[in-house]
Amino acid sequence: MKIFPAVHYTMGGLWVDYNLQTTVPGCFAAGEANFSDHGANRLGASALMQGLADGYFVLPYTIGDYLADEIRTGPISTETAEFDQAEKDTRARIEKLMNGAGTHSVDYYHKKLGLIMWNKCGMSRNETDLKSAMDEIAELRADFWKNVRVPGSADTKNQELEKAGRVADFLELGELFAKDALDRNESCGGHFREEYQTADGEALRDDVNYAYVSAWEYNENPRDAKLHKEDLVFENVELKTRSYK
Repeated sequence: MKIFPAVHYTMGGLWVDYNLQTTVPGCFAAGEANFSDHGANRLGASALMQGLADGYFVLPYTIGDYLADEIRTGPISTETAEFDQAEKDTRARIEKLMNGAGTHSVDYYHKKLGLIMWNKCGMSRNETDLKSAMDEIAELRADFWKNVRVPGSADTKNQELEKAGRVADFLELGELFAKDALDRNESCGGHFREEYQTADGEALRDDVNYAYVSAWEYNENPRDAKLHKEDLVFENVELKTRSYK
């Protein structure tokens, strides 16, 4: 396996503790999704190694340790207004997926979305393509909910229905990806905006205006998502641009 410096080197990963648990209790991040063993862990073979190590040797013990405390919690009642609302919303979503006009398969929409993301929202992006991607994804999402065809029944094991639910999520997340990329007027990590580069083609970061993590609050339509800025504070290291020259 050939390994060479690429944009992946700068991407980092989710913070986890020694047990691979994130800052959200009960939510664990395994493999190259976290930063634990390799820092900016996108190095092919080492990422594969970490995935195997986390899955085989770490999580079987650490998740069990977390669940051991949860046993004391006891049964959790479902007799709540919140549970009833969640169940109602889920059933309505499933019914809507099953009642599409049946023009195209789930894979049809999955591939169409993938092509938009590949062409216009890859690691190298620009303002024109990102705006176009948002419009195209919104149009594709509207068509999906009207015309997707999900065979089988909602009352049995149905992998096409499961896939449809994931693609429905992707169609929202894809537009949010484009919105987020459009909002960040700099080139940083796995995000290279073609408008923001040095004279010799290197990524041009803007640490004055964009030293924060973008946390988007869901608001029905991805285009209307609300931005919350979580400032990046560096206490023990000096913030510098990485260079391989």
